[in-house]
Amino acid sequence: MGEIKWDIRRGAQIYRVIYNSRLKNWISTGKIKRGETMVWRSGFSGWRKPEELPELAPFFESWEKHSLSGEDGGIEPIKLKEQVVPQQKQIRNILIIDDEKDLCLLLSDALNAKGYHVATANTKREGMICLKKASPDLVFLDLKLPDGNGINILSAIRRLCPETIAIIISAYGGEESRKKAMKNGARGFIDKPFTESDILKRIMLFRKGKMV
Repeated sequence: MGEIKWDIRRGAQIYRVIYNSRLKNWISTGKIKRGETMVWRSGFSGWRKPEELPELAPFFESWEKHSLSGEDGGIEPIKLKEQVVPQQKQIRNILIIDDEKDLCLLLSDALNAKGYHVATANTKREGMICLKKASPDLVFLDLKLPDGNGINILSAIRRLCPETIAIIISAYGGEESRKKAMKNGARGFIDKPFTESDILKRIMLFRKGKMV
């Protein structure tokens, strides 16, 4: 039997979002046969047949008659928004701006071992110099620096290298700080203390083009 994952909240409209090409593909690959009654599974009611819900019967009959036979007509599919495939982001050059020198050293060693090119800065001034010298793909930025606030660096990143991803790493992760950082261009927030795994997972998400 062909199985359709059915969300009970959408009710009778489920078959309006199944495109003709998908049904034909199921037939051509032998997943279902012409004239075979389709069934679907609901997490609320288990296995159900279309005839058990009268409001669905016309949709099955229409698709059996028109779509499965290769004819046009029948039910007009709902126009769905085109699914956007995440575009992978190349991340090679990483800049760490944090006043904790030991943290910078350990994190840069871990990232270098994974093949990334890593630069570090321990002050706002050093961070700005690094940004102007070369546009990194990714910046890990602490909010509290000896000579200034990391929020100001976020503004500089947007101005100097708008394609750069900025992620905040901070022990001061209050709601207000997060909102302010995101408003100024941060794409994520990692609370201290964190592990090497936390950093690598976040990098991988951005490399796959997934928002965090």
